[in-house]
Amino acid sequence: MHRSAGPHRLRQQRSVGTASSEGAPLSQPASSARGIRRIAPDPSPGSANWLAVSLRFTKMHGLGNDFVVIDARERLFALDVAQIQRMGDRHRGIGFDQLLAIQTAEDPECSWAYAIWNNDGSKAEQCGNGARCVAAWLARASMIGYRVPSHLQAPSERIEVLVHGRGDVELRLQEPAFGAAATNCSLTNVGWQGAIDIEGTTVVATLVSMGNPHAVVQVDDIGAPDLRRIGPLLTTHSGFARGINAGFVQLRDPGHIALRVHERGAGWTAACGSGAAAAVAALRIAGQVDAEVEVALPGGTLHVSWPGPGHALRQRGPATFVFEGDWSDPKSP
Repeated sequence: MHRSAGPHRLRQQRSVGTASSEGAPLSQPASSARGIRRIAPDPSPGSANWLAVSLRFTKMHGLGNDFVVIDARERLFALDVAQIQRMGDRHRGIGFDQLLAIQTAEDPECSWAYAIWNNDGSKAEQCGNGARCVAAWLARASMIGYRVPSHLQAPSERIEVLVHGRGDVELRLQEPAFGAAATNCSLTNVGWQGAIDIEGTTVVATLVSMGNPHAVVQVDDIGAPDLRRIGPLLTTHSGFARGINAGFVQLRDPGHIALRVHERGAGWTAACGSGAAAAVAALRIAGQVDAEVEVALPGGTLHVSWPGPGHALRQRGPATFVFEGDWSDPKSP
C-alpha cells in the first residue's frame, strides 16, 4: 500500500403530504398516483398559474442528507432545471439536497435504475446516501427483497445493495480511483494529490473518484471557521471543469474520522455517503486508517470498509422515510 503524508492539511488556517410516525410504514402510492398527472385549474381569481403538474413524491433522508424520491418506472420524468430548482426550494417547494428518480434499468444485470439531480438542477453521477434511500424505497415496495443482494444502475456504475432491515442498508461501491484524470482536474501540478490555491490559502488535496469527483483535505479541526469560506471556493475552482465535492476530514484514530462535505450543486450537507467513502479511501491509501472506519458526519455515523487497492468499498448506514405528498408547480403552463 502506498504511504505518504496523507491527504494534506490547510497551510492556513416544507411541504404538504401524508405524515409518517418514525418507524411506521407509509402507505404505498396507488398505481394511478404514480408519475406525473394533470390537475384541474383553480378557478379562483389570481390563480391562473395553477394549471400545474402534480407529482407524487416520497421524502427521505440518510443522516439528514435529504431527498425527494420520484417513481418514474412507468412514466417519463421530464421536469426541467427550473422546475427542479422550484421543487428543491426549502421555503416555496419541498426542499431537498438531491432529487432521485427511480427508473427501469437498461443494464440487464440490474433490477432497477435511478437518476440524480442536485438542488440547483444539475445532474449528479453518484450519491451514497441516495442509493441507500432508493434501495429502502424499492424494498418497501416489494421491488427488491430484504437480506438478498440486488443490483441497481446508478448514473456512473452498477451498485450492489443489501437491505438488512427497515432503515438499514449496505452498499458495495466501486473501487476508488485516484488522480486528476479520474476527477476531471486540469491543474498541471496535481497528480493524485497536490496543492491548490484558494484565493490566497493553499490546501493540499487528495483527488478521489467514487463515480463522482472528490477533493479530500485533511484538517486539524473540521469546525474551523475558515472552512465555511474555503469549501464553496474549492467546489467551484476553475481547475475542475465539472466542479468537485470538497471534503474536510479530521483523523481521530485509525478507526474513527470526522468529516464535513460541501457538495457540488447542493452546498453543505448533513452527510455525504460518497464523500465518506472518498475520505476513507484517501486516508487508507496513505496508511492512516484501518480497513474498517466509522465516519462521523454532522447528521450521524456511517460505517465504511475498504481493504485497499484491488477491492470494492462497502458502506452501511440508515435510510429514513419522512412523508409522502403531491407537489404542484405553480409556474407550469
